[in-house]
Amino acid sequence: MLANPNELFAFLNQIDALPKKGLSQNFLIDANIVRKIVKASAIKPGDCVLEIGPGPGALTEALLEAGAHVIAVEKDRRLANALPRLQIDKRLQVIEGDFLEIELNTLLKDLPPVKVVANLPYNITSPILERLCDHYARFSSAFLMVQKEMADRIVAKSRTKEISSFTIFLKTYSDPSIAVKVSRHCFYPEPKVDSCVIRLDFHAPLMNDPKRFTAMVRRAFQQRRKMLRSTLSIQYKEFATLRPEDLSYEQWMQLFNKISETDGSTNL
Repeated sequence: MLANPNELFAFLNQIDALPKKGLSQNFLIDANIVRKIVKASAIKPGDCVLEIGPGPGALTEALLEAGAHVIAVEKDRRLANALPRLQIDKRLQVIEGDFLEIELNTLLKDLPPVKVVANLPYNITSPILERLCDHYARFSSAFLMVQKEMADRIVAKSRTKEISSFTIFLKTYSDPSIAVKVSRHCFYPEPKVDSCVIRLDFHAPLMNDPKRFTAMVRRAFQQRRKMLRSTLSIQYKEFATLRPEDLSYEQWMQLFNKISETDGSTNL
């Protein structure tokens, strides 16, 4: 199994490749973690899975063995060219390219909402998550390896230092949770921090104009130590003296509805 260190090193040597720091490549070398990810994502035979940045293919191999049809998007040409060796029953489609540039509506055309399973490149985690949310209707759920610090931000509660506008943005399009905790020792090369597999269950936004909503939240968090009466120029007594981190998601929606009803787009 490619999550076995000896097999991984032999493979990398065979194709004369090393992990590229510029692509934030940290490969899984713990087969138990791979099994936990596949189990957490509840892959069933016939499921269609989009894998972002499969690298050598440890997760790809396990997903195929679970019966999934896998669309693997890999930017590293050398690794992309090597992935077809894992082909089973023509259930693997390899796309060489940058996930952030691929036309998703074309790639996923005529498919029911797919699952996303990936060990994400940490240097572009936020743009990838944003893109998944922008195309939320194309996906049912996602199981994504991210740095622990990012995971803490994603599932943060109100009145904590971890909560941010990104927390609210993700909750607008999904229900986030932590599925698997992963030690830094499970990767080669070993990163400086631990990781988590986050789960996102996608859904349609609960407000009519999610872009204006998230823009309002982002504006407030740009000066997170200031009260909302200052950052959003509001006078509603139940919100005016609160700071962005004080509000729950439900309160953010209430505030957005109040502003939309009384002032239209003036304050957003």
